[in-house]
Amino acid sequence: MSKNAWMVRAGEGGQRIDEFAKGLVTIGWPEAGEIKDASQRDLRLRLLEVYSTSKPGAVQNTASVLWRFACELKVGDLVVTADTAKREYLIGEIAGNYRYDAKRKDHPHVREVTWQHRVSRDVLGVATRNSLGSTLTLFMIPDEALVDLLAAAKGRKSPETPGGLADKKAELEQSNEDAAQEAIELVQDKILELDDKEMQELAAAILRAMGYRTRVSPQGPDRGVDVLASPDGLGLQEPRIKVEVKHRPKSAMGSPEVRSFLGSLRAGDKGLYVSTGGFTKEAKYEAERANIPLTLIDLSDLAQLVTEHYETFDPRGRALIPLVKIYRPAE
Repeated sequence: MSKNAWMVRAGEGGQRIDEFAKGLVTIGWPEAGEIKDASQRDLRLRLLEVYSTSKPGAVQNTASVLWRFACELKVGDLVVTADTAKREYLIGEIAGNYRYDAKRKDHPHVREVTWQHRVSRDVLGVATRNSLGSTLTLFMIPDEALVDLLAAAKGRKSPETPGGLADKKAELEQSNEDAAQEAIELVQDKILELDDKEMQELAAAILRAMGYRTRVSPQGPDRGVDVLASPDGLGLQEPRIKVEVKHRPKSAMGSPEVRSFLGSLRAGDKGLYVSTGGFTKEAKYEAERANIPLTLIDLSDLAQLVTEHYETFDPRGRALIPLVKIYRPAE
């Protein structure tokens, strides 16, 4: 597709559809104020101050939505919104640049739109309905779904057969993907709720689930090692893994921190550096060129490790991140 196509939700439950139908799309978060030429990073830092009691992950998502709405949506791009009451989608084009309208107290971020078509949800294929059914405020519409939408707008039937096997498989695959992604995000939220000591215990729990025995350093000076893992638990047998844990969701670790940790490692050691705030490019480069094997683990990696090894978590680990297993059809 030569143009990007965007879904913009008309508020919760489509409550703003009458306003949207008059030729605009809007989103909320009035506390963010006007978004001009700020970078996505600057906007995120601003929102971390505005929404200081919110989880960093939620603030990051909000910043991404606002920045995309103001800066990525271009005049001429296609835009879609849902009229849930009528089970229809409105299709149009972005007709104006971003503006901030303080008179719209709840939804002050505005883009003008020229609506061109209405399409019944019922004539679309299941894969398209699943793609458009996301509850996200703003997202880019996949090409396959857009082709289906535009074909329906011109009166052509979806190439899918409603109720057929292809529909059922597409519906199941999309549902499984959405559920898996949502699960990872929820695990990340739970991880961010842990305190510093619990984070160290979580790192140790993952290593125990992988077959190692661990020792967690007592609170106080640890000389750069928060967790020691090895086959015997004493560090006498190799591999001997030393772990540094930094639980600072708003701060990415840089090369000085990585160099400092590397300085605590000796021949035969292997290092794990866990940072819920991630790592700078310089830090990653420092780890890559280190003579001692060092793996960097950010929040996303940590959540993935939890879900991959949760089956073998011991009671201490499960107490930190309580999860339940949900069974879904494989086919």
